[in-house]
Amino acid sequence: MAFSRMLAVAVLAALVVGAMCTKVDLTVEKGSDAKKLVLNIKYTRPGDTLAEVELRQHGSEEWEPMTKKGNLWEVKSAKPLIGPMNFRFMSKGGMKNVFDEVIPTAFKIGTTYTPEYN
Repeated sequence: MAFSRMLAVAVLAALVVGAMCTKVDLTVEKGSDAKKLVLNIKYTRPGDTLAEVELRQHGSEEWEPMTKKGNLWEVKSAKPLIGPMNFRFMSKGGMKNVFDEVIPTAFKIGTTYTPEYN
């Protein structure tokens, strides 16, 4: 029984440390406008890559999938995007992160936004 608890604690600690060692930078790229967001996302976790990225606009409960095109991720909306925008990442290695209030409504092309870990 004690071994099971120790194992569970060790696994949990490894997940927390792994999440904290992950650095994410989101750079707004050309082609972005009020209804379209194009991002170059730098996800630095050794041996892992992003599998899915989703965006949730301010005041919404709905996560919108972003589409990967080459090295860029983009989302299009029928209406102007409302910030601050939240992001949810899922990596091929199984890591999941949610970052709140990362990119404002009045984002600037060429600006890099780095989410804070809670």
